[in-house]
Amino acid sequence: MYKLTLDGVDIMGERLAEEVVEVINRRPEARKISFIAHSVGGLVARYAIGRLYRPPRRKAVEDLSSGVCDDISRGTICGLEAMNFITVATPHLGSRGHKQVPFLFGVTAIEKVASIVIHLIFRRTGRHLFLNDNDEGKPPLLKLMLDDCGELYFMSALQAFKRRVAYANVGYDHIVGWRTSSIRRNSELPKWKDSISEKYPHIVYEEISEGKNSDKCTEDAMTVGNCDALEEELVTGLTRVSWERVDVSFHTSRLRFAAHSVIQVKDIAMHSEGADVIQHMIDHFLN
Repeated sequence: MYKLTLDGVDIMGERLAEEVVEVINRRPEARKISFIAHSVGGLVARYAIGRLYRPPRRKAVEDLSSGVCDDISRGTICGLEAMNFITVATPHLGSRGHKQVPFLFGVTAIEKVASIVIHLIFRRTGRHLFLNDNDEGKPPLLKLMLDDCGELYFMSALQAFKRRVAYANVGYDHIVGWRTSSIRRNSELPKWKDSISEKYPHIVYEEISEGKNSDKCTEDAMTVGNCDALEEELVTGLTRVSWERVDVSFHTSRLRFAAHSVIQVKDIAMHSEGADVIQHMIDHFLN
């Protein structure tokens, strides 16, 4: 079963979409839907909602007093109202950029070699993460997922949710870097301080960003010569919609080097220090 993770974001996304449809068919009383996904699962979920999205239907509603027609229907996810779309330590910008995979130590030569050989280990999923896939001459999948593409409504589906939230480790996550998991440019990473909250001791920074348009690299990125054009396209495309960003730090934790697992409490016995992050999700969840 573990090998299925190597099949590629698109194939996994199709499988997830099929599973969601099966669940919905078993629960005809369902009216709303949310997604919470960890690591590459966030990319898989983004693909799946693109497949499951249903465009809005314009219904002519006659107001008896004014005769006005109005649009009373919104786009849905398989007919359900889209509520929360939450990703946790997800490499939204891929993994090939500088320091996007921290265990490569930010050494450019190592990062370049990893980009070349990654498919030998992680197969199609590795190609998707390192943005060097070109199925049938098409652009990388993560770039295609910035817009609607045929019957796959990637961006429309993302916009349909009332909330989009990105939880990210600010450090000690050796699998997924802070920049890619929080959908920011390097110059946009905030200065954070230790949490003073007793309820959420590992939440160190929160912000809500409105959707915006930008078509060029920031001056800071250009100055250091570290502006990957494709990564910039991904940041620009994804930030056309609003995001809630929640930055997490386990730097004082005894298991800080396992931050990628602790943030999702992968094992309740080993990773319980991340429970406050899960509680934060619960407390802010739209029902």
